[in-house]
Amino acid sequence: MIQPYTPDLSLKGKLRRRFARLTHRRPARLNLSRPTVSFTFDDIPASAAHAGAEALEAHEARGTFYVCAGLFGQEGHMGRFADPAEISDLIRRGHEVAGHTFGHLDCDRTPRAELIADLDANDAALLRLGAAPIHFAYPYGEVSPRAKALLAGRYSSLRGVHKGLARDGGDLNQLPGVGIEGPDGQALARQWIDRAVAQNAWLILYTHDVREAHSPWGCTPDTLSRLIAHAREAGCDIRTVGEVLA
Repeated sequence: MIQPYTPDLSLKGKLRRRFARLTHRRPARLNLSRPTVSFTFDDIPASAAHAGAEALEAHEARGTFYVCAGLFGQEGHMGRFADPAEISDLIRRGHEVAGHTFGHLDCDRTPRAELIADLDANDAALLRLGAAPIHFAYPYGEVSPRAKALLAGRYSSLRGVHKGLARDGGDLNQLPGVGIEGPDGQALARQWIDRAVAQNAWLILYTHDVREAHSPWGCTPDTLSRLIAHAREAGCDIRTVGEVLA
């Protein structure tokens, strides 16, 4: 069974992540006519591939799924992870499949050669399923100047987990993300949707498992549906990461 992992929570780790936001930047060129929200899912528990995708489809929207092919079909603390057939079905239904490393690796702690081999394996596995993994999310949000420099040449965008809104000129190598997770996840995400509307900006939301008895990193199907509905009612476009950056 896949077990939870503890990233570097030391002061040094926090300072490294903050410093990374100042280095190896690549400016985004956004042309938003309306505030925009992207609903994204990390690791891809099977519940996200089913309940998460279905919630979006009910509102005629699609999401971005950051996939670790090395987790296919395994059991973990967020339930069973999606298998290749479920990922292929997401692609068939018009959702975007993006990269998240093969083995859900910490991109800062992993040696360069090992990380490159892992990324190659994940990209190859997703390509075999019919995906074009040109976007990426850092597992655990673990990012460093070294990781940004290495990954910037491989992917069109790299998403982190620091809270914020994406605007024209923002950093494509460390896009912000707001988690739909924890007891205050719905309220917090709703506040950020309202900020995106007020500032005509792009908000990237992320979560993991989507089920009633969800993990600390997931949410219920009802929570997700309410947030999608709120974004629509507030006048937001709901688009995948690739659609925003196309």
